[in-house]
Amino acid sequence: MNWIPLTSESQLEEIITESNETPVIIFKHSTRCSISTTALNRLERNWKADEIGPIKTYYLDLLSYRPVSAKIESLLHVEHQSPQAILLQNGKSIWDASHYDIQFESIRKKLGK
Repeated sequence: MNWIPLTSESQLEEIITESNETPVIIFKHSTRCSISTTALNRLERNWKADEIGPIKTYYLDLLSYRPVSAKIESLLHVEHQSPQAILLQNGKSIWDASHYDIQFESIRKKLGK
């Protein structure tokens, strides 16, 4: 996976707009949490780019950029969790999961692949 760091609220607004062109995943990660690390590693291990098609993947370090997470909650109406994956399409959240429910297969199915 090619993670793009998500580091600002203005970048988040650009990402939401970008989701009108291509699906976007935001992974909210707490670098001090072993469950978050496990969920991230499992997603990366199971990721099959050829099965999911074009998608942008963004990584949010919650400890460094907590205000961005709060903005995600207010703009996308997705309650904060950690770890959390949020799938955006056409400017809105179409799927989200936290902890061990973050699975490649769920993302693939939600995109109809």
